[in-house]
Amino acid sequence: MLQQILGYAKAAWQRRWWGVAVAWLACIVGWTWVMMLPDRYEASARVYVDTQTLLKPLLQGLTAEPNVEQQIKLMTRQLVSRPTLEKVARMTDLDVKAKTPEQTEAMLDNLAGKIAIGNAGQENLYTISYQDPSGDLAKKVVQSLLTIFVETSLGKTRQDISSSQRFIEEQLQQYQQKLTDAENALKEFKQKHIGMMPGQGGDYYAKLAEVSTQLRQAQLDQQEAINRRNQLKQQLVDEEPELVAAAASMTDGEIDSRIQALQKQMDQLRLQYTDLHPDIQANKRLVEKLEAQKKADMAARKADPAGTKIQNPVYQQLTIAIAEADATVASLQARVGEYQRRYSELRSASNMVPQVEQEYTQLMRDYDVYRQNYDALLKRRESVSMSGEVESKTDTVDFRVIDPPFVPSQPAWPNRPLLLSLVTLGALGAGVAVAFLLSQLRRTVTDRRVLRELTGLPLLGAVSRVETDETRRRKRKGLLTYLAALGSLIAAYGGVMILQLVISRAG
Repeated sequence: MLQQILGYAKAAWQRRWWGVAVAWLACIVGWTWVMMLPDRYEASARVYVDTQTLLKPLLQGLTAEPNVEQQIKLMTRQLVSRPTLEKVARMTDLDVKAKTPEQTEAMLDNLAGKIAIGNAGQENLYTISYQDPSGDLAKKVVQSLLTIFVETSLGKTRQDISSSQRFIEEQLQQYQQKLTDAENALKEFKQKHIGMMPGQGGDYYAKLAEVSTQLRQAQLDQQEAINRRNQLKQQLVDEEPELVAAAASMTDGEIDSRIQALQKQMDQLRLQYTDLHPDIQANKRLVEKLEAQKKADMAARKADPAGTKIQNPVYQQLTIAIAEADATVASLQARVGEYQRRYSELRSASNMVPQVEQEYTQLMRDYDVYRQNYDALLKRRESVSMSGEVESKTDTVDFRVIDPPFVPSQPAWPNRPLLLSLVTLGALGAGVAVAFLLSQLRRTVTDRRVLRELTGLPLLGAVSRVETDETRRRKRKGLLTYLAALGSLIAAYGGVMILQLVISRAG
């Protein structure tokens, strides 16, 4: 690697005069260009945005608090937008110089490229700067940008508050209509399903279980009454309807006691039911039969004083018992029918209760959402309204111009000493590069290794060059001349730097 580098250096050294010539030419052109560059003066201003006002902690939670820092950062970016640049051009009369659309575009692009907005190193402290060959114009541009920055930041907040108020009012009207519709739908649903609403439908299952128990008990009582009636009818078949007077055991006193017992039972039933109740009607029929039997016995005794034949009292009791059993069966049958009707109604209603609860839940969910959103919008409207009052009557953001637009007497650009130094270094590098490229375009063999690598043949020997005094003198003379050329280039660089210093002090 080292031998290869030395080989490249030897080859470039053979073209060193080309490198010196290129370095001189590049320096002359570069120095001339640097010295002819027009001066540009930089106007700058610093502004501080104070967002920590006294009202901020006092109104916390009552008003809408915009992110002022984010808005300020957005405003700094909008200062280089096209509408802002057009406004600055009108305020500084730059648009008067642009006669065609192409010139206007070029002017706006040039304006945007020279504007610099950045943080001054502290929070909420911003620097606005602009460079131009005319210091007065640069100062006007910075003053215009500073004015637009303050006005846009304040106006943007007021515009946002006004837009927010309009949007919230529109949303309030929509949610008010939705809330009214939901309330009407809920009212109609409650009126339609009264008694089956959540909290009320739970009684249906208890009533259904109670009626089911009563229905089974009534069916059991009905079956027992039917069996008792059938048994009485079977006993009636074995009895004779009439007996001789001596064998009769039924007396008027017994019939009267039966009638009194039935009337007492009816009195007790009337305390609970009306005369149309089946049990009361059955007792009435029994009383009528007993009274009719009493009258018939009295008529028979009058017609046959000897008492040869009389009705069998057992037969009559069985007949009466059968009549009572029929009345009981009829009463129980009516009771069973009523319980069955109640059971069917409750069963149908209990099947509807889950569906009613589901529909009611959906209606309440929509109603709750609308009501919560409506209440939240009402609070937001009051908050935005108060924010608008605060924004219009007080300064929530205080803009303080720390340094007004100022233009130094010395130009900000170009930095000629730096540029002259860079041109000199670039010229020297260009000379070295040209010498190296020329050595690579017309390559020469500098040592035996390179020759062996190029030919791929074994090297048998080498002929050394014998240096004489004359050749050594020519070499020294050429080296001194080359060093003089380089030294003159460095001296010329120093002279240009001194000239630049004198001109800058004189200006």
